[in-house]
Amino acid sequence: GWGLFHLVTSAPAVTVSSSTPIKCALGSKPCKSNLECVLYQHVCDGEADCKDGSDEEECLSECQTDQFQCAHGKKCIEQSQVCDGVSQCQDRSDELGCAKLEGCTFQCDDKSRCISDSFLCDGERDCMDASDEANCPDEDCSATEYKCTSGQCVSAKMRCDGYPDCWDRSDEESCTNPPSCSTKLRCHQSTECLVQEWICDGDLDCKDGSDEKDCPVVPLSCGEFQWSCKSKTKCVPAAWKCDGMKDCDDGSDEVDCGVGTCLPHQFQCGSQECLDPALVCNSITNCADGSDEGGSCNVNCAETDMNHCTQSCYSTPQGPRCRCSEGFKLLEDGQTCADINECKGRSTGVCSHLCINTPGSYQCKCHLGYIMEAGGQHCKITGEPFLLASVQTDLYLLSLRSGSLDLLMSPAKRAILSLDYDWREQRVFWVGLDSESIRWSSLDQKTTGTLIKGVRADSVAVDWLGRNLYWIDGVNSQIVAVRLSKSTVSTLDHSIILDEDLDQPRSLALLPQKGLMFWTEIGNVVKIERAGMDGSERRALVNSSLGWPGGVAVDTSSDRVYWTDERLKSIGSATLDGDDIRILQMKETTNPFSLALFNGFLYWTDAKKRVVRAAHKISGKNHQVLLKRPRQPFGVKIVHPLLQMGIDGPCEKMRCSHMCVLAPGPKAVCKCPSGLLLAKDGLRCSKLADSSFLLILSPSTVTQIYLQSRHTAAELKGWPEHVAMQVPSVNEAAILDYSLRDHTLFLTDDSTTSLSSFKLKESNLSPRGQLLKLMGDTITAMALDWVTLNVYWSSNKQARLQVTSTMAAHTAVLIAEGIVRVEAIALHPPSGRVCYVNVGLQGKGSVECANMDGAERVVRKEAVQASSLVFSSTGDLIYWADTGSGTICSVQLDGSGYKEFKTEGLAAVALSGEMLLWMTESDKTRLWYRDEQQQNKLWFEVGTEVVGFKAFSESSQTGSNHCSKNNGHCHHLCLATPRGRTCRCAHDHVIVNDTHCILDQRCPAGSRPCLDQLSCKPAEKFCNGHVDCSDHSDENCVTLKLGSGVKVLATPRLRSSTAPPLPPPQLSEGLNTTLNASGQLRNLGAQQCSHRLCGGNGHCVEDGGNTVCACSFGYSGDSCEDHLLKTMQGPIVYGAVGLCAAVVVIVVMAVVVRRKSANTRRARPAEVKETSMTDLETESTPTTRPASSDIEKTEVAL
Repeated sequence: GWGLFHLVTSAPAVTVSSSTPIKCALGSKPCKSNLECVLYQHVCDGEADCKDGSDEEECLSECQTDQFQCAHGKKCIEQSQVCDGVSQCQDRSDELGCAKLEGCTFQCDDKSRCISDSFLCDGERDCMDASDEANCPDEDCSATEYKCTSGQCVSAKMRCDGYPDCWDRSDEESCTNPPSCSTKLRCHQSTECLVQEWICDGDLDCKDGSDEKDCPVVPLSCGEFQWSCKSKTKCVPAAWKCDGMKDCDDGSDEVDCGVGTCLPHQFQCGSQECLDPALVCNSITNCADGSDEGGSCNVNCAETDMNHCTQSCYSTPQGPRCRCSEGFKLLEDGQTCADINECKGRSTGVCSHLCINTPGSYQCKCHLGYIMEAGGQHCKITGEPFLLASVQTDLYLLSLRSGSLDLLMSPAKRAILSLDYDWREQRVFWVGLDSESIRWSSLDQKTTGTLIKGVRADSVAVDWLGRNLYWIDGVNSQIVAVRLSKSTVSTLDHSIILDEDLDQPRSLALLPQKGLMFWTEIGNVVKIERAGMDGSERRALVNSSLGWPGGVAVDTSSDRVYWTDERLKSIGSATLDGDDIRILQMKETTNPFSLALFNGFLYWTDAKKRVVRAAHKISGKNHQVLLKRPRQPFGVKIVHPLLQMGIDGPCEKMRCSHMCVLAPGPKAVCKCPSGLLLAKDGLRCSKLADSSFLLILSPSTVTQIYLQSRHTAAELKGWPEHVAMQVPSVNEAAILDYSLRDHTLFLTDDSTTSLSSFKLKESNLSPRGQLLKLMGDTITAMALDWVTLNVYWSSNKQARLQVTSTMAAHTAVLIAEGIVRVEAIALHPPSGRVCYVNVGLQGKGSVECANMDGAERVVRKEAVQASSLVFSSTGDLIYWADTGSGTICSVQLDGSGYKEFKTEGLAAVALSGEMLLWMTESDKTRLWYRDEQQQNKLWFEVGTEVVGFKAFSESSQTGSNHCSKNNGHCHHLCLATPRGRTCRCAHDHVIVNDTHCILDQRCPAGSRPCLDQLSCKPAEKFCNGHVDCSDHSDENCVTLKLGSGVKVLATPRLRSSTAPPLPPPQLSEGLNTTLNASGQLRNLGAQQCSHRLCGGNGHCVEDGGNTVCACSFGYSGDSCEDHLLKTMQGPIVYGAVGLCAAVVVIVVMAVVVRRKSANTRRARPAEVKETSMTDLETESTPTTRPASSDIEKTEVAL
């Protein structure tokens, strides 16, 4: 055989007949005889290709001082290319005798390799004979460490603790007393401690081997991205099939691999061997079947017209063919040679860091701070890298070369789920489950402290370049950042980076070198997302090949993002643009939690098996267990200074008044804390000079944007400075209005066909109560009278203009005749006027106006398709958006002064003072405004679904009317008019003395009228869950909670207090298959645990010191990642997932009812803590749901 090297023989020169004028192809030159052509790259290569030898004449015989001369004496190459593992000389003399080069201080492998001094005794073997790590001086251990016989230093606390930490197990030898095993499990003879998950796990934990004896045979079940060996004893990653290396014990993964393909420049024999073209038709049989000789071998290139070959020609048994040199491939035309880009599309990785394609070859380079190894393809780092891992409440620091193991100081009382470090300040930042704060521990093991208090964090990430710390707040669905500081910073100093359309973000990773951040999303739509570290340029990176993405990390050497997948039991990766998705699924990736990457290797934690593992990042081979402790590992990082250095920070040049964050590039952008806005200079944060703001409504979010922020940037590709607020328990919000006086938001929800109110305080919405609940009906229009807090509304079944008091259960019909459907309502309480859009049967409508009591109804504009209406602040103008014609229209209340202007994709319109704003929809949702010079300007564009928006300012809700005081002395409803007010009664009452109301006697005793006044129904038919009135009005209800001593009045009033909390969840029997409910349970009391560990589909408890998930009803899996209904729908295989009967580390318990969405969970943070978490803290068994009689409810008809 030819060993590791391909035999390279130069192609013969192309010969032409003497009568033919010489004409050489591109890339070649004529020989001196003008009878042949020779490739330029074969000139002066030490071998004669021209018959007259002229291609080797006039060659350099002397090289410059910084060059190396090939042994044939005809070629000079750069000195840096000598002994780089790649031969540039035809005779390979640049790669021979490397050990004899001047300046080589260490030779190894029988003097065939020269390595750098920095590689000696660095704990990593670089020579095949390991001589670079021989005769190294012993490392001294500190007073707090124990020195292993194998030379490692481990913490003295680990000596004789029952768990071997030295490579040679010497820390568990010569112990005075046998170790006390907390798990009550130990090896039969060698007495090491065990945990249940280590028994029969394939790793030898007992010196006597007893943990791997008599293991039951488990039926083999391979994953979606695995391949089963024919012996049915092993599953290997699909990528290992036919990769040239036997991974199955029976070698079946390298059988039936089909015909191997030769390199593009080689000749393939019929018997499948690959030959250099110089060995074909050379009168020597080289193919086993002789297919390289005979046939048309006697026909040479000179006898045929082969001058069209761009490189050279050679004879074959099938006749002359064009030939390409190594590193080139022949195109389909059979004539043209094209360069092969070796740097593209190689899954195995040609270079470990940077690959630079060159004509016919490639060159590997290393990132700054790395050194190229002798082979010329792999880069090696100088200095000691460490693995930083959180194991329950402990922080471990493991040297990846020397194997030393240390413990950092940690005051954590509960599990540390996430961590990161700042090399400059030598601090490790982490979040535990026991406190609402982000803590730090110093790498020198001496001090600890707190960065920020009063925050909830599920995942932390250090921006070492911009000097910020980022975290995910899973409860509020936000990505937040704060400046890194040596002292504790105020909670008010943090800035919200991203809070729009985040469902359940779980893990966060930063790439400061490019100003990018990546996070996993495990909500209703699982995906990996990417955005700038300022929240800009957001996009879904990966939304396929995902099951339950957990941890996320970035590999800076290959520009790829990696993630763990607990459902697919795998580790996935993709480019930074989301391309080239690869899934690594093997036995060792069944429970990956978090991960890190470093210099070609992948590191991940397995909280179930209680190990930290490592393997090659591409192939998954060279697997090893780095850390195995009795408690659960969660967070993991690699610590090395080169990972946090290399470029100048753009924020160092910015003079932001508060905080500077990185944007894609990276570029620097100033950010402000909540309550402050960025000034026009883009640097200073200031208080509001203009309190006017927009409320933009999405299906489950309300976004507040102050109009003052429009001055900071033009045509933003994303949200301006804003506050996004999740609306509790709302999934299909449709219409909003807001009371500035009471800071109360009124919202309709199509999913629950209801109208509810929410208190806005400190950027949070808290539910105040459900004001109206319909059945089989949907509210189509709604507007708030901010003076009386009466709500004007209409619905599909109740197609009329109606008004309901939010202070009492009173509803009256104002206008019914001639109305088919009401689409929009606008009010101007100071003038007592209302306008609405009345849509006819043909879909066209009219803008109609009236007094707020329904009198003096007039039509102001016909044949419109309006989606929104708004009054001017003075009330003399009405504006609307005609979406059918794309026209913004306005008209005076007296019908005069009609104006319009057109815009494409019009969706809605709003007014703030004299400023007109409107929204368009196409590929993006865009917000526009008209400035002081009456110029139309684009403010920003987003990809978020927006269902409506309104503008609010002091001038928009300033003024009074005759209803402002004492409800206008009206018993039920006070309705303003231009000249005063009108008192109206609820539909089942009649007015007396212009102000008071008494019960209407038109219906028989014990019955009530429907709202349309067409029929009477028994009182018990109202709010009974069944529609009886033709207009469905008997089911216009509100739910009131009744305590002891509370009476329901004949005309019940609607309380504006907070809605009653739901009852605590009840434990479900039958799904509780993996947790002994009578065992000692302790509540962790932290919502971030339920989001981080249990995906929001359950909550965390402690069982025997282990952090476990108690899953909601309908969910199972170690992290509650499997939805039982989804796993029953069709043959989608995500690995073996089900209800596990064995006791596992992260156990599951079925509690609570199935969530409707992530928003529903966020709707009741206080409830969950009160009913299911706090009770567990004080009781030894889980709290069960109280009987239905404990919580009395009644539904009241309006």
